[in-house]
Parts: sequence; C-alpha cells; structure tokens
Amino acid sequence: VQLQASGGGLVQTGGSLRLSCAASGFSAEHDAVGWFRQAPGKEREGVSCINSGDGNAFYEDSVKGRFTISIDNDLSTVYLQMNSLKPEDTAVYYCAAALAAIPSGSTWYRLPSYFTSWGQGTLVTVSS
Repeated sequence: VQLQASGGGLVQTGGSLRLSCAASGFSAEHDAVGWFRQAPGKEREGVSCINSGDGNAFYEDSVKGRFTISIDNDLSTVYLQMNSLKPEDTAVYYCAAALAAIPSGSTWYRLPSYFTSWGQGTLVTVSS
C-alpha cells in the first residue's frame, strides 16, 4: 500500500490543522491506519489510530479531546483533525497502515512495529 501524508504547516497555539493520509491499495489487506509523530530528539510515538472495519478509534492521552481521526467511506483517505494545538504538538507526523485491526482496549496503536506500511512525514509546527 502507498500512503501519502499531507496537511502539515505552521500554526499558532490554539489553532487547528487537518492532516490527510491518502492510501492506494488499502482496504483489502490493511485493517488499521494510524498517525505517529516524532519531535526532534524524541522517539516516534503513536498519536491515534482507526480500524477500517469497525471504525474504532484510539487516542494517546495527550491528544484526547483535541484530535479526531476519521476515515472516508471508500477507505481511501484517513484524516486527523487537530484542534487546540499546543507547542508540544510540534513534530513530523507520519501515517502508517497495519495488517490487522487494533483490539478494543489495546494500546498496540502506539507500537511502530505493528504497522507495515509508512508514508512520508508532514511537518506540523505550533508557535507559542
């Protein structure tokens, strides 16, 4: 599967951005799409994930209530709506696809190794 992330940019604290992850060859083999981010000098961390089949969504604690993940009905694009952005949200954001859905209550969406296909990153910069 080919993944193409877009939508990053520079925004002030409290602002919003919507990231898009366009997927080709998705749906037949990949059951979950997640967003990760990596800030300079830090490890890549899982931010959010959505299962294409049951629509279950998962969020890292620091973005709950601010970020919303969604998927198009044709399963071709996954979005990450980011509101109330903070300087600590500054990072390169990556989308990734997994071959299996994330079980309910699981934190596997945080594991980069769970995901088999990756898109290029898109930079999000939040100024204070």
